[in-house]
Amino acid sequence: MRERVLERLQLLFPARVTLDFDGSVQSTQRKAEGTAVGFNKKKKGARRYYPLFCTLAQTGQAIDFLHRPGNVHDSNGAKAFILACIDAVRAAAPQATLEVRMDSAFFSDEIIEALVDRDVQFTRSVPFERFTELKGMIEQRRRWRRLNGESHYFETAWKPQCWDSRFRFIFIRTQTKKQQKGPIQLDLFVPCETGYDFKVIVTNKTLSAKRVAAYHEGRGSQEGIFAELKSHCRQDYIPVRSKCGNQIFLLAGLFAHNLMRELQMQTTKPSRGTTAKRASLWVFEKVDTIRKTLIQRAGRLTRPQNTLTLTVSANSWIEKRFMRIFNAITGFAKT
Repeated sequence: MRERVLERLQLLFPARVTLDFDGSVQSTQRKAEGTAVGFNKKKKGARRYYPLFCTLAQTGQAIDFLHRPGNVHDSNGAKAFILACIDAVRAAAPQATLEVRMDSAFFSDEIIEALVDRDVQFTRSVPFERFTELKGMIEQRRRWRRLNGESHYFETAWKPQCWDSRFRFIFIRTQTKKQQKGPIQLDLFVPCETGYDFKVIVTNKTLSAKRVAAYHEGRGSQEGIFAELKSHCRQDYIPVRSKCGNQIFLLAGLFAHNLMRELQMQTTKPSRGTTAKRASLWVFEKVDTIRKTLIQRAGRLTRPQNTLTLTVSANSWIEKRFMRIFNAITGFAKT
């Protein structure tokens, strides 16, 4: 799987490669091998797997995954997995500037130092509960600069006590329209200011704060990939009790997702260049859309002159598209 995605990356010959890392929960009611009860917002008490994924922003494909039980810490095995993916991409695209996005669940000074050592640009959400000083910085701040719309920011170079180096921390305050119901419950770590949500990003990028915030916000595209995997490739389902069987099922779903992306890249041209949020270069259709357009079509099965024949309604656009995909599949088979 990784090799195919990296082959596509080499064909693109990009000046910049963006990797997103995050985990996604797979819940089940059965006692499948390797599952365990862990934190789960939607299904409390359910057993689960908690795999970690690496996706390529430019194509929206999964490069690799790390299969893990559901009770491990977010960062369990993350450093080795992240560095292995980075080294593989660097070998495939040595000309490209490599950049990485991660959320607060995988926050670690060891990983950040390793990214710096490998000359990788990064943004990472910072968990308030890890550094109580962050809450104080925000609550003492009086002047905020306008970022965009209803968001404001300030930034500072700061080094937590346990770290060896200083990094750029960007604090963002966004006005929210959520109405508070009942008495306000104060949080020991997160700043409490009615009408605002807060987040902090640590980065080694030298772009403006506005562009860094937009770039980091582009992480949401990976959540879209997870949603598509679960709704169209059954990645929310654990089919058997065997751990190996469930890993193969997960891998098959990722293969299907990557294949649908590759077929569309083979048959269409990129529809946009590199954006601030690092959106994919193609506007992709979902697996289910392609299935319903090209496969799930009404037809009539007849046997004229004793020859079994399937007749469907004439549609030149679908015919041309089907042939493009068919030729792409034929090319795949030859390679």
